[in-house]
Amino acid sequence: MPVAAIADRVGLSGTPCWRRIQRLEAEGVIRKRVALLDAGMLNVGVTVFVAVKTSRHNQDWFEKFHAAVMKLPEVVEFYRMSGEMDYLLRVVVPDIAGYDAVYKKLIRTADLFDVTSSFAMEQIKYTTALPLDAASGGRAARSTG
Repeated sequence: MPVAAIADRVGLSGTPCWRRIQRLEAEGVIRKRVALLDAGMLNVGVTVFVAVKTSRHNQDWFEKFHAAVMKLPEVVEFYRMSGEMDYLLRVVVPDIAGYDAVYKKLIRTADLFDVTSSFAMEQIKYTTALPLDAASGGRAARSTG
């Protein structure tokens, strides 16, 4: 979004808005700027959610598993979870065969108790926008300075 559009949206002129953006980048609130790509057009339109359970809960196991998952470019999100599953991964691949190759790499990485894969049938909502109004009680878009 152009700075002028952001400035208009938050009620600032361009220069103070640009300074605020630079400050937010310096403070790490804005971590990076990205381009959002169309997964289907790039032949990675299949999304798989992979739930992993382990019977090993120690630092050595975690470090080995973490390092292995970080080397898999198809894994685009990786979470440690509460509840029944220990880890949740979001994997993007071209097709089922592509996921099978990722699965085989994954199970070689560390001792896993259970791996459950769920294929997304349809993406109904996807956004990278954070709910700033909810987090700040509606003040985020109105604050100045």
